[in-house]
Amino acid sequence: MNTDFTWLIGGPQGSGVESGANIFSKVCAQMGYQVFGKREFYSNIKGEHSYFTVRISDQKIHSNVNDVNLMVSFDAETIFRHFDEISSDGGIIYDSELENIDTDRVRTLDKPFKDRLHKLLESNNKPFTIGGVLELAKENGVKLYPVSFKTLLETLSEEVDNPRLRGLVRMYNVIGVSLSLGLIKMSSDSLVNSIDDIFSKKPKIAEINQQAASFSYNYASKNFENFNHSLTETQKESDTILVQGHFGCSLGKMVSGCRFQSYYPITPASDESVYLESNEILEIENDRPGSTIVVQTEDEISAIGMMIGSALTGTRSSTSTSGPGFALMTEALGWAGINEVAVVITLYQRSGPSTGLPTRHGQDDLLFTVFAGCGDFPKIVYASGDIEESFYDTGNCFNYADKYQIPVIHMMDKFLSSSVVTCKKFNPKKISIDRGKLLDKVEGEYKRFAFTDDGISPRSKLGMDNGVFWNTGDESDEYGHITEDPQVRIKMMDKRMSRLDLALETIPVDEQAIPFGVHDYTIISWGSTKGPILDAQAMLKKEGIDIGFVQIKLLNPFPTEYVKSLLKDAKVLIDVEANHSGQLGKIFKQNITREIDYHILKYTGRGMTSTELYDSLKRIIENKAEKREILSHGA
Repeated sequence: MNTDFTWLIGGPQGSGVESGANIFSKVCAQMGYQVFGKREFYSNIKGEHSYFTVRISDQKIHSNVNDVNLMVSFDAETIFRHFDEISSDGGIIYDSELENIDTDRVRTLDKPFKDRLHKLLESNNKPFTIGGVLELAKENGVKLYPVSFKTLLETLSEEVDNPRLRGLVRMYNVIGVSLSLGLIKMSSDSLVNSIDDIFSKKPKIAEINQQAASFSYNYASKNFENFNHSLTETQKESDTILVQGHFGCSLGKMVSGCRFQSYYPITPASDESVYLESNEILEIENDRPGSTIVVQTEDEISAIGMMIGSALTGTRSSTSTSGPGFALMTEALGWAGINEVAVVITLYQRSGPSTGLPTRHGQDDLLFTVFAGCGDFPKIVYASGDIEESFYDTGNCFNYADKYQIPVIHMMDKFLSSSVVTCKKFNPKKISIDRGKLLDKVEGEYKRFAFTDDGISPRSKLGMDNGVFWNTGDESDEYGHITEDPQVRIKMMDKRMSRLDLALETIPVDEQAIPFGVHDYTIISWGSTKGPILDAQAMLKKEGIDIGFVQIKLLNPFPTEYVKSLLKDAKVLIDVEANHSGQLGKIFKQNITREIDYHILKYTGRGMTSTELYDSLKRIIENKAEKREILSHGA
């Protein structure tokens, strides 16, 4: 039988939940399993609830599912919030000293959740305590594995003669992971190696964590019994790596020759810039050496201005931000548009409006991005569907910016940035560099904004001999001098806007949209919903149900004719998105002039699972669905 197992760890923000999940994920990847992990956390630095769900399989997976097979918790809130997600054949490892804690003692439980929980417990005649919710889980078939984390540490400190271990509660995460791996009989060697990798720069910390891991692993192996799941080593797919969400764009920028990145810290975009700062120098095949200069600016307005200035020197330049930061950039975005500056903005979406849910997921910014800026100017809006794709798409985005001399907005989101996945090793040789009409030298009279047959003007660099040019936010002539002449205005506007038609003609169709089968019922979608859709497709396929899916990557200019050709035989169209209004559906209708039959939407700030998407698709096929199916899974 195929292995498909989901593990969840939770605890207060700042307690090491992410480190614990990374250890678990590394162990599973080393053992040959495919991994899809996703982190959820509140927008505070410390204290509020954080959890990490890791799904593993011996088959390719692209998303999480609803049910959890094993949960480990060293705090009360995790148990209160997630006990009902554990499958009937699953288990809960928990700190036994929590059993008498009631809901009033957990100050971080918000009132709406607490009211729902009290109603459930009261209807089942259970006390409002950890013991009460664990009784409910047990009645549902869940196996309970209580252990005193404090006692484990005390016993370990005596065994290794290290009194300081007794009070090191920050090691509870490693203890929880190790108890889990001992229960499911995963390799203890891989556990020790993974800890060594994660704490490689802190050998003393690595040593005490390895001691705690081995001790806890052995405790679970000896004392925990009758669990329904055990995981042994499986065949590892060749050339597979375990990566975090922002690695795709970060490494893609390095390989694509991006040598300047500006940013102002904002969730979830900051991780990319921090990674670039930590890995500035990259050598690839000796033809792309160099370092990426990363500058943290005072605000987003400065970040886009600095990026534009860098791009005018001929340097491949980018910035990364999220929705509120991009809102501040839109005036300068128009300046880049009118001055035909080749720049790339990586937009990591989150839930709005305004600050909204700053650490949560959303695909809320599509319409805003497509129509950002005053007046008409050309821009490309491009969306990646997964982390592996984002690496190669980053290379495409820089080539689009250079070839068409326009701003490119590369759409990512929190779902992607906070995921940890196994994927094929990135291949730098698949990324080519096309600088377009960037000049190495200028001879004769130079007109920066010259009218040409293809609408693309030869591009000089700041400081180039004979390549003097002028930039202004006003309309200009071929030299860049301000003009309000109506005929020049028409020619300039037509020249700039013609690049959208040129992009549609010259960008390969497999970079515009990707069909994953087209059937009577066919999904259209974009971005990170790709993973849950592919997994839901596979679930339905096992039942003999074929659902089509067209992933639209080029969102502006919209590939109208190509998408029409793909969907000509589809009878029922289903729009799947992570926003309230079905923003792709609106753009689709505007360009294709065809109605969407059903919308499946999620706007809780939590990523979609393939389970809840499968359920909605099944209702649509059985003619039991609403026209707007709203998904809500997730704590």
